[in-house]
Amino acid sequence: MKSSASAIGLTPNALKVLEKRYLKKDEEGKVVETPEDLFRRVARTIARADLLYGKTEADLMLLEEEFYGMMTSTDFLPNSPTLMNAGRKLGQLSACFVLPVGDSMESIFDAVKHTAIIHKSGGGTGFSFSNLRPSGDIVGSTKGVSSGPVSFMTVFDTATEAVKQGGTRRGANMGILRVDHPDILGFITAKDDNSRFNNFNISIAITDRFIQAVKDDSDYELINPRTKNVVKSLRAREVFDLIVKHAWKNGEPGIVFIDRINASNPTPKIGEIESTNPCGEQPLLPYESCNLGSINLSKFVIDGSVNYPRLKKTVWMAVHFLDNVIDVNRYPILKIAEMTRANRKIGLGVMGWADMLILMGIPYNSERAIILAKEVMGFIEKEAKNASSSLAEDRGVFPNFSESIYDGKIKLRNATVTTIAPTGTLSILASCSSGVEPLFAVSYVRNVMEGTKLLEINPHFEKVAKERAFWSRELMERIAEKGSLHDFDEIPEDVKAVFVTAHDISPIEHIAMQAAFQDYVDNAVSKTVNFSHDATPKDVEDVYMLAYQLNCKGVTVYRDGSRKEQVLSTGKTAPKQTEPQLGETKIVPRKRPESIIGETRTMNTGCGTIYVTVNEDEHGHLFELFTHMGKAGGCASSQAEAIGRLVSLALRSNIEPDIIIKQLKGITCHNQTWANGGRITSCSDAIAKALEKYLEKGTKNKGNGNGGKHHGDNVFIGACPECGGAVEHEGGCAVCHSCGFTKCA
Repeated sequence: MKSSASAIGLTPNALKVLEKRYLKKDEEGKVVETPEDLFRRVARTIARADLLYGKTEADLMLLEEEFYGMMTSTDFLPNSPTLMNAGRKLGQLSACFVLPVGDSMESIFDAVKHTAIIHKSGGGTGFSFSNLRPSGDIVGSTKGVSSGPVSFMTVFDTATEAVKQGGTRRGANMGILRVDHPDILGFITAKDDNSRFNNFNISIAITDRFIQAVKDDSDYELINPRTKNVVKSLRAREVFDLIVKHAWKNGEPGIVFIDRINASNPTPKIGEIESTNPCGEQPLLPYESCNLGSINLSKFVIDGSVNYPRLKKTVWMAVHFLDNVIDVNRYPILKIAEMTRANRKIGLGVMGWADMLILMGIPYNSERAIILAKEVMGFIEKEAKNASSSLAEDRGVFPNFSESIYDGKIKLRNATVTTIAPTGTLSILASCSSGVEPLFAVSYVRNVMEGTKLLEINPHFEKVAKERAFWSRELMERIAEKGSLHDFDEIPEDVKAVFVTAHDISPIEHIAMQAAFQDYVDNAVSKTVNFSHDATPKDVEDVYMLAYQLNCKGVTVYRDGSRKEQVLSTGKTAPKQTEPQLGETKIVPRKRPESIIGETRTMNTGCGTIYVTVNEDEHGHLFELFTHMGKAGGCASSQAEAIGRLVSLALRSNIEPDIIIKQLKGITCHNQTWANGGRITSCSDAIAKALEKYLEKGTKNKGNGNGGKHHGDNVFIGACPECGGAVEHEGGCAVCHSCGFTKCA
């Protein structure tokens, strides 16, 4: 397997990710295909679509080789479901879906059912809940009152939690609510409780009218979607400030400029766009899906310049590939198949942008980089349209073409051709930077099996450091601790300028880069705007307004350290204060459910027999621990009770049981004893060992949402729940660069 990987240029880390997430496995979980097998399987399956258009078997063999070469060279990679499922029984190849949620129980639960089916097949789903009547509104059939959109979101979140997608891809959702919906304030604050909506990204659909009201500091109207009547007015500035405050606090909600998205809707006569996919880069009509793919720009630099002839050839081949995916795809729902084939949207994007800039000696945060971004993406957009037009000549335009904005202008096979998606896992396979993001880190520590830590160094930086004679192992380790080159006098200034990381770049510069790409992208650009920990809400507001001014279609922000659970493997800025600060997120323990299950274990201690009861909630997560000291009383009994209360509080606050055990196990007192062949050194030690035995006994997930083999998806930026590596917020999603784990489907 290793020699196989090296034969097609895959790194050891890429191979590890392939084996864990992509390669075919037998019923026992053993890998039964090589990387070459995977790429051959995908190339052969996608090439066969050409049979529908009069091509011969000989033509297919040639096309298969071209597709195979394009992927094995990592010049281009399709989205993960295509790599996972092409040529296999499931056959579902798209990553992005949008489902309608209508204002009826039938529509809501149809959407829940369809969501589960899509997640099981490896896709992510987006919804607009804007059509649901607000909370407190009348329900005609029962004369009762509605619970509102936020309440129904819980149903979708629970359904997603229940579908584990075969262990290869996690369910992910985008929830969107229009800013003029009467329940908007409750939606903005919906994720204040960290135990809610952990399978959702949420965004506010911002209208042009709302932005103008913010600028004018005037009121705007809230409209009941059921009656279309105005129900009240709010001061736009106060609502905007609330959105900004929450985004500053924990990165959500994001915002999408819904009027701008619909202004570039290629098929307005077919329907209005209300939502996007989970990372926000793919606006879609209800029941529409889109398959994505990314070109690795790091492969198209020669002698410090962009190799445009080779890039053109790859763009044309990638458009051909993605159009073929639409034909061979096995759609999970008939309506999705019909809508997708009617519009034939594809999303060709890029990765390795930061690498391209480095290879050309251009700082990411420079005017030269902005100019090059427009030049490169403008070229890709133009050639992708040309390739789609050529396909239209051979195969026909997309069926809804006559209802599109293109009718009478240009014949196209695809209603859209370009999208900039996050490429967290794909960029690991391609050994390049993610999407259009800057470098995650120049040097960082990667956690591997059995606690071993490996120093990962950007290969471009290592090459420059050795060529210019400032490389040393000790320097690389110090850089990994800092996460930036700022404070290293031994590194030349021109090198520091080129090897900037996400946190070296100002939020304004992040938005400027996003806008540069958006100018030449049909759909949208998935990008995270990084803020330092000491950024203010006003800084977030300024970025939102600049994004609107520069014609972006949405914004995702993340302030470093803004989520208390953040644990990074690079030395990025973090809160230094020890006292709670205004606006700081606080941990709120979970409430006790109505029913709970558990068991009691008898433990012998030097102070007498202690009975330890461990209970778990309805999801199989440890919830509480009680102790009883038999006939013992006094200090021993009261201390054991106190330990039980504190352990329960920790469990209900999502602290991992293993961490609790580590803190209590081995504490000694003067009364020690032996039991079941082992020494019990104290009551604390007995409680820890009882908890440990409970964990060892069960087969269900005994974790609390952050760990365990089947973690409960309560994922925050910080330590990866699968490998312990650093999780970085990029491309609108949380990604682990060590193992490929991602919070988003």
